[in-house]
Amino acid sequence: MTQDEQQTNGKRGALRRLGIPLVIYAICLGGYLGASGSRLKKPSNDNHYVHLAHDMLHGRLSLEGSPPHQNDWALVTELTLNDGRKVRGTFLKTGGTGWFKTTRGERLLLTGDKIRSRRYVYYVSFPWFPALLMLPFVAIWGMKFNDVIFNVCVGAFNPVLVYLVLRRLVALKLSQRTLREDLWLTACFAFGTVHFYSSVIGQVWYTAHVVGVTLTCLYALAALEGRHTFLAGLFLGLGFVSRTPIPFTFPLLLGEILRKNLAPATEAQQAVNADPCHRPPLLPWIKSYLPRIRWRPVLGKGALAALPAALVAGVAMILNYLRFDRPLEFGHYYLNVRWAERIQRWGLFNYHFLARNLAVMFTLLPRIMTKSPYVKISWHGLGIFFTTPIFAYLIWPRRRSPVQPWLYLSCLLPMILHLFYQNSGWVQFGYRFSLDYTVFLMALWAVGGYRLGPLAKALILFGIGVNTFGAITFGRYWNFYWDGMFPVQ
Repeated sequence: MTQDEQQTNGKRGALRRLGIPLVIYAICLGGYLGASGSRLKKPSNDNHYVHLAHDMLHGRLSLEGSPPHQNDWALVTELTLNDGRKVRGTFLKTGGTGWFKTTRGERLLLTGDKIRSRRYVYYVSFPWFPALLMLPFVAIWGMKFNDVIFNVCVGAFNPVLVYLVLRRLVALKLSQRTLREDLWLTACFAFGTVHFYSSVIGQVWYTAHVVGVTLTCLYALAALEGRHTFLAGLFLGLGFVSRTPIPFTFPLLLGEILRKNLAPATEAQQAVNADPCHRPPLLPWIKSYLPRIRWRPVLGKGALAALPAALVAGVAMILNYLRFDRPLEFGHYYLNVRWAERIQRWGLFNYHFLARNLAVMFTLLPRIMTKSPYVKISWHGLGIFFTTPIFAYLIWPRRRSPVQPWLYLSCLLPMILHLFYQNSGWVQFGYRFSLDYTVFLMALWAVGGYRLGPLAKALILFGIGVNTFGAITFGRYWNFYWDGMFPVQ
């Protein structure tokens, strides 16, 4: 092959590598814009991040006045007492009338005759990184900035990143998928998961999810092979100030650092690892694994990843302290919502919520009827195996891969948090919290050795149909939804 032919082939390869992501983005952007439709005409009613960005630009930690509505704002009551003291906090809905809990954790019995004046201060309690991304746009358009368009444009970029993650797994010989198979999986993520409807409706909760998926993809690309640990740690830290469960996906980075810093296995260990049918007992395997670890580079890489994550967390804790007098309080304890009583009674995380969350995550199905509208979906949403049925394959992999255990752990840890959380994701079309680890579910499908045959493709198409219905109807055609509530509140 001549030098000119090599250059021509190189240019074609570069165009192909660039062209496919561009085509993916164009298709997804067109699909998301089409599903969003009339929502694009104005900002969503729940554009909390636009308010937060506006406050940042004006040097404020709280809203200037009252919010436009009372849906999911943190409300802190500031009292001036007759004895001259000033306290901040919230009146408790449990334990009797008049009990007031301050932001510093004190409980005071404050009847009306002890209060000279009161003032209400509202905050955006959702982690702030998405608002930081909106700053330049809010600086130009102010409060008219359209969060729906922001979600669509960022959301359409996420399937491109998922595609790059899948191809990266192939390049590292962790996945054996063909280009066509990875395109099928990319289409599944883009239109056959709850990411579809989450990207087309705006709203603070979904902005956090869409930005969180972006950061999760970037983290995965940086973490694979443990090459860019500083960037991986930075993306985990930024994930913390977008969607707080994202740092619990750290096992992927840990596993990749360990994998790249292992001494060569003995012949006996190589024979065991080469046998796909043999799975050694866990404890003996760990005992044989630990001596092979080169601890000095592992600790060095770990420290390099921890540094940016700790810096971002430190900034978050300072802002939390300035607003709520506690470094670990984002403000969700002060949410002015109808379930504030259960937060005060049970906390944000409790076993009390497990049964409900298990049902919402895995088993909720649509209600089928014999008359119009023929189908109704609970406001708690649909289970993940209904919205994306190919995830059922992941219960048992057909092929072993060194990255698999860490991917499973990266899904399991945030999933455990979700299962004990006080909110199920209500109101939603599908289980939106799964977006904190959906990227890793797609990676597990890629490395798991499953056959992407007619059945799998049919399930992907089914998921695309289900999620297209959700992207079009959710928040727009409420006749397809019902306010089904569970006994556990």
